[in-house]
Amino acid sequence: MKNLTTQTFKEKIFNYEEENEWKFKGNKPTIIDFYADWCGPCKMVGPILEELSREYDNKVDIFKVDTETEHELAATLGIRSIPSILFIPLNDQPQMSMGAMTKEGFKDAINRILEVE
Repeated sequence: MKNLTTQTFKEKIFNYEEENEWKFKGNKPTIIDFYADWCGPCKMVGPILEELSREYDNKVDIFKVDTETEHELAATLGIRSIPSILFIPLNDQPQMSMGAMTKEGFKDAINRILEVE
């Protein structure tokens, strides 16, 4: 699981300063966890995403964004509560989920939204 900054988000995911419509730059379905170190539910989600990053290695990219340091990105994407999880399929619009999820919930979303077995 890798950290994203505002700059790396624009390079790897979507450059919202240059594009008006969603245009995903990645080559794998992606999950982005918007979190803060002080957030209790975020601390529960982190280890689950670490496990999933190993289980879905080479199938799904999983990133995290610290909303405390990446204010511009969080504001631009309308992050109002954390954890917020952004699911980005390869050929469809991204979907945001708010609140902590179980491992089974993530696996269901990976299968249903990202279309990854």
